[in-house]
Amino acid sequence: QVQLVESGGGLVQAGGSLRLSCAASVSILSFTDMAWYRQAPGKQRELVAGLSSGGRTNYADSVKGRFTISRDNAKNMVYLQMNSLKPEDTAVYYCKARGGYAVESPLYWGQGTQVTVSS
Repeated sequence: QVQLVESGGGLVQAGGSLRLSCAASVSILSFTDMAWYRQAPGKQRELVAGLSSGGRTNYADSVKGRFTISRDNAKNMVYLQMNSLKPEDTAVYYCKARGGYAVESPLYWGQGTQVTVSS
C-alpha cells in the first residue's frame, strides 16, 4: 500500500526558510509525477510545485523564485525548499503522487504538514 508522509512543517518568521520532506513507502520511480499542494483556511487546495518523472518542474506564480521542488530517488523522498517565506504561505502542505498517465490512475496524498509564517 502506498503511503506518503510529510514532515518539516512548523512556525517560522516572515523571510525565513523551511524544507518540507515527503517520504514514500514505495519507489518514487513508480510515480509519473509528484507534487506539493497547499490549503489555507477557507481556501481551496492549490498546486504549489510539481515534478515529473522526467525532471520537469512547474511552480505556482506566487512561489516562483522562492520555492524549489526536488527528489532523491535512492531515498524515495521528495522535498520542497521554501525560502523568503511570507505570511500568505501559511497553509497545510500536502504531498501528492500520481500512479500512472491514464486519467483513472490512482492519486496518493499524504496527511499534510502545517506551515505557519508569522509577520
